[in-house]
Amino acid sequence: MPSVKTIKSDGSAGRAVKLNDGIFGVEANGTLVHQVVVAIQNARRQGNAETKTRKEVRGGGAKPFRQKGTGRARQGSSREPHMRGGGTVFGPHRRSYRQKTPVKMKRKALCCALSDRVRGDALSVLDSLTLDGPSTKPMRELFANISPEGRRTLLVTGAHDENALISSRNIPRLIVRTACDINALDILSAHRVVLVKDAVEALEKRLS
Repeated sequence: MPSVKTIKSDGSAGRAVKLNDGIFGVEANGTLVHQVVVAIQNARRQGNAETKTRKEVRGGGAKPFRQKGTGRARQGSSREPHMRGGGTVFGPHRRSYRQKTPVKMKRKALCCALSDRVRGDALSVLDSLTLDGPSTKPMRELFANISPEGRRTLLVTGAHDENALISSRNIPRLIVRTACDINALDILSAHRVVLVKDAVEALEKRLS
């Protein structure tokens, strides 16, 4: 079973804890993780790009000039695609980029990402997270203790914590998520992952 170090709120190291081998000790599968991450990114795309075809452009009912005698090629409408102000051929239209991804694939990709962070010594467990109220100062101090290098850090709580979410809004490179919301992209986007102790139990319950 993989074991990771425990850190306290003041940054001091605690005793190591053993984690579930079926979640934090999974063999790497880059193809699966890539497929799931691309699906997550595509689901976030708005797909609002829109161009008008020839039939959707306003005007163009009359011929731009007479058929003969001008020396130019005959034209039937000023809204032809090759005319200025005309329609667009093969332009983008509103669409959904969502891909259907099985739940088992998402869970397996999340396990692979967590296991990669464990193998890279970039995952640790926070013994407790206690905030009296929404305040940026104690959260900034906590961030400095759990991530001295100041790199992008993902803090995962076991349940929804309004104080933690509000307190971390103005702190760059610190992201707070709950155990039921994180995905493989969240894990891979952070250089360091810190799980609150109750988040480990929530993840094991979710992914086992």
